[in-house]
Amino acid sequence: MEQAKLSQTIEDYLSLMYVLERDGEPIVGARLAELLGVTPPTVTNTFKRMARDGLITMEDGSTHLTPQGWVSAKDVMRRHMLMEWMMLKMLPWSKLHGEAHHLEHAISPEAEAAVYEELGRPQTCPHGNPLPGCEAAVANWIALTETESGQKVTIRRIHELAEENPALLAFLEEKKMMPGAKAVVGEILPFNQTIGVEVRGQTITLGFAVARYIFVETKPV
Repeated sequence: MEQAKLSQTIEDYLSLMYVLERDGEPIVGARLAELLGVTPPTVTNTFKRMARDGLITMEDGSTHLTPQGWVSAKDVMRRHMLMEWMMLKMLPWSKLHGEAHHLEHAISPEAEAAVYEELGRPQTCPHGNPLPGCEAAVANWIALTETESGQKVTIRRIHELAEENPALLAFLEEKKMMPGAKAVVGEILPFNQTIGVEVRGQTITLGFAVARYIFVETKPV
């Protein structure tokens, strides 16, 4: 039986909840409210609708995707990432995520399958995040906060939660800190939680709060 079409709002919730659960983080209403730019009561009401429709469970003070919710969330994420690839040659890298939100809700399964094949069955999005089912492709990359001063690395991934910050993406693009860029880890200062990264002869200082969402490959490439 064909699954009923979900609203754009529900699909936006599902994509964020998918990322949190995939990474083993709790689904907290207040955090979703911040990421989505809505009020906590709005999140609570949406959660109730999603529970009613069998997409999530809300038991013992915790929220989780149901099997049906997982299937729907993976579908949203896959469409979103394919739309990012489709626009890569037409838009700045930092704007792909925001624009893909407008297109991911409209593409048909037939068109999605065609785009996937045309793109050569990519395993990650242009930001380096894994398409659902391709998590092994990014498993060996580590966060900048796990590196050591002096290490030579290749930037591979900007985490989905960091993608929710357009200003951060624009900054990273301006500084050339994008997947594929070679870098050297500079000074790491735990007392003020900053880490320096040298990219193309320029040192960029990042807070740990941002650096933990930037993943790198440390082996020679």
